[in-house]
Amino acid sequence: MASEVTAATPPAIASQEAPHLKRVLGRWDLVLLFVVAVFNLNVVPSIAANGGVTVWLWIISLLLFFWPQGIAVIELAHRYPGEGGVYLWAKEVFGDFHGFLSGWCYWTNNMMYVPTIMLYFVGVSVFVLGPAHATLADSKLFALTASVALLAILVVLNVVGLGVGKWINNVGALGTFIAGGLLIGLGVFVWLRFGTSVTPADFRVPANPRFVLNSFGVICFGLVGLELASVMGDEIENPQKTLPGAVAWGGVLSGALYIGTTLTLLVAVSKDQISVLQGIVQAASHMAGRVGIGWIIAPFAFLLSLSIAGIGSAWLGGSARIPFVAGLDSYMPEWLGRIHPKYATPYAALIVHATVSLVLVVINFSFAGAGVQETFQKLLSLAVVLQLIPFLYMFGALLKIALQKSFSRGRYRKGTLIAAGLSGLLTTSLGIALVFFPAQQITSLLSYEVWMFGGTLAFIGLAAFFFFVYGRRKAARKLAAAAPAL
Repeated sequence: MASEVTAATPPAIASQEAPHLKRVLGRWDLVLLFVVAVFNLNVVPSIAANGGVTVWLWIISLLLFFWPQGIAVIELAHRYPGEGGVYLWAKEVFGDFHGFLSGWCYWTNNMMYVPTIMLYFVGVSVFVLGPAHATLADSKLFALTASVALLAILVVLNVVGLGVGKWINNVGALGTFIAGGLLIGLGVFVWLRFGTSVTPADFRVPANPRFVLNSFGVICFGLVGLELASVMGDEIENPQKTLPGAVAWGGVLSGALYIGTTLTLLVAVSKDQISVLQGIVQAASHMAGRVGIGWIIAPFAFLLSLSIAGIGSAWLGGSARIPFVAGLDSYMPEWLGRIHPKYATPYAALIVHATVSLVLVVINFSFAGAGVQETFQKLLSLAVVLQLIPFLYMFGALLKIALQKSFSRGRYRKGTLIAAGLSGLLTTSLGIALVFFPAQQITSLLSYEVWMFGGTLAFIGLAAFFFFVYGRRKAARKLAAAAPAL
């Protein structure tokens, strides 16, 4: 762990290898961070496009994945506090390689996910300019230019520090609350005044459930985020006291918002007409037009744009702590563990993260020939696989801890840990498997499967390469440090 220094470590080495990060995240900062990280409106249209059956998938996932996730985060953060989160937990329970692989997948998934956030920002922000400009979102040049601009702004703010960057997260969370609440309120008003065309048949499993299967993995992906604060464990004020309550509040608020907005989208827009990039604004525009307040769409899109920017900031800043810690452990280039001399932030890891995300967007636009919506869906699906791999380790760690003969209670009893571990492990495995079924926006099954299988194997292979190459350097450094003492 970055902040741990053994008693035998010389002071000069300690000051060099254990840079101090500032504790700037309070309880309500964490609650807002959880809301903006977990409740991602950008995945709702992609899920709602598969119809009312997805509401049942939300409920199942909340019970079998989200609740166990909260248990796991609180228990593991209590037992293994510090910077690194999923990286640190897997390392402590399963060993160095598994810790690195868990952290690597967590980081690289966000290389896919952050670009989807940028694309979603483009799809929504054009409505701030007025409905006449909505077609700009389908322009590859405009989408790429706007994505690069937002990415650059978020990197600069996070390099300046969480003391500044957290306000982007907080403003994003407030934008999420207001936009989500406004959308749900419009849905309730339209339903009470005009009724709805949605029938009980819309909530049944369709005759061809192929596209619905992909939704389950995306739903599990949409519910991750409670672990994000623990990745920044050394930057939380009094984490043992602050974290459990923040996890509970963030989880309840996010779950309620997800189900409410999905139902609203189904009531307002036919599932066949839902755009994965603009579905939320489409629903709001349709409902506002019916009640005669069409003017509200521009400010609604602005609030939603703030929300998306907050989501991007949270995941960019949080996941960049993984290569930062891995750099300190020498499993990745050590310069990734550098902190900014003025702002005390992992600036090198942040810049690398943003650069790789940008390259992936350019590759998909320039070489794959896919449209904006298909590019969004392909990046999202691969991100789901990489994101859920660390959760296999997280739930597996609960089971291993609970089944030890020398088990001692932390936050929860043994039975609770076993139930949460089994439920989370099975649900996560199912979510990974089902996301390999293509969503309805995919036009070529072959290219999709090549992208999914090839991308997954490539990223895992890179993890093994970095671990064993830079792992040898770590061993050599330890021998060199021990030589004078001998």
